[in-house]
Amino acid sequence: SGMPGTAIRNFSCVIYNVSLMNCTWSAGRDAPGDTQYFLYWKNSREEEETQCELYVKDENGRHKGCQFQNVTIKDTTTYFMVNGSSKVSLIRFYDEYIRLYKIERLTAPLNITANCTSEPRGCIIEWQEPLTSHVENKDCFQYEINIKNK
Repeated sequence: SGMPGTAIRNFSCVIYNVSLMNCTWSAGRDAPGDTQYFLYWKNSREEEETQCELYVKDENGRHKGCQFQNVTIKDTTTYFMVNGSSKVSLIRFYDEYIRLYKIERLTAPLNITANCTSEPRGCIIEWQEPLTSHVENKDCFQYEINIKNK
């Protein structure tokens, strides 16, 4: 239900620093100026849907994003829904299922060390895997080393 063109557009989320998540969106192209949007999400089958607690607002006070803290990746997919309200017209809701592990930006590897020798010529580079909230099998990480100077 709701008028066409009033649902949000360009919805995206990203997880960073292990447990922080930002979600952003744009207002529907035909949404009235008084439209206010509200984000709800459900991170696992056992939890109830919860509303965003920390909205990001545009210059007119309209919600255009949400910041989350202490996010943990639980089920394989997470449900997001953004509905809206307006005194002028009914606002169409937007919903999407997202696999949170696909939107996580991993931190850089930790404690990187390089020990180089001239005889035999070569370097040993070691590091610890990046922090993550959901990867249990550390063998699934792949790394790429880009050497700038010889």
